Parts: sequence; structure tokens; C-alpha cells
Amino acid sequence: MISGISNNPQPDASHASADAAPMIHTLTLPPLGHGATAATSILATAPFNPLHQIKTSLQVCIGDIHLTVGELMAAREHQVLLLDRHLTQPVDVMLEGRVVARGELVAVDDQFAVRITELPVPLTP
Repeated sequence: MISGISNNPQPDASHASADAAPMIHTLTLPPLGHGATAATSILATAPFNPLHQIKTSLQVCIGDIHLTVGELMAAREHQVLLLDRHLTQPVDVMLEGRVVARGELVAVDDQFAVRITELPVPLTP
């Protein structure tokens, strides 16, 4: 027993004072697969990784243009700004300013989408 910490879940008369150490209880949880549906039982067999629950934001970079502030200030509505990429070149999928994948722009219904074509670094362990 570590000083000041008790593993005994039963209160002890010797610890009845106001400065008594907190009681530590071990929780017993049912197995993850217990009572799970078919859809969740597949997930229960995979090891849980809390990092998989973190939300993030990806950016898709379709190209760059280099111009002066004067050129930018002179820009007008309907002016075309030519990017440094060709239509056939892949776009960069970026996380925190770093390329994590490459792909091609596609349309899904009335929205832009990216079809992943290249993973420079495997995203799975």
C-alpha cells in the first residue's frame, strides 16, 4: 500500500477523520462485444484508439499563383488568375500545411470531391 492511498473499498474506522485518504475502487466493465449489434461487434474486435475520435480539418490545394500586392489590388471581377498546375496534375490534400495525400478533383452530385490516388505516408499503423 502506498502511503495515503487505500485499496480497501470498505470504510475503516481509523480513516473516519476529515483528512482521510480517498477510497480507490476498481471498476469492472462488461466486455465491449457484450450486447453489441452486428455492426458494432466488428468495431469491438479492433483495438480502440482514442486518436481516431479526434476531428480535424483538411485543405485541398489545387495550385498557387505568385503576384504582387499591386497586381492583387488591381484585380477585377471576372478576371482569370492562372494557377501553376495543369488540369491533369494531382491536387494536394493537406493537414496543418503538410501534404498527407494526393488526388484528383471529381464532382459528386453538385459538390467538389477528391478521389485519393496517392498516399505518400501510410495513414494506418
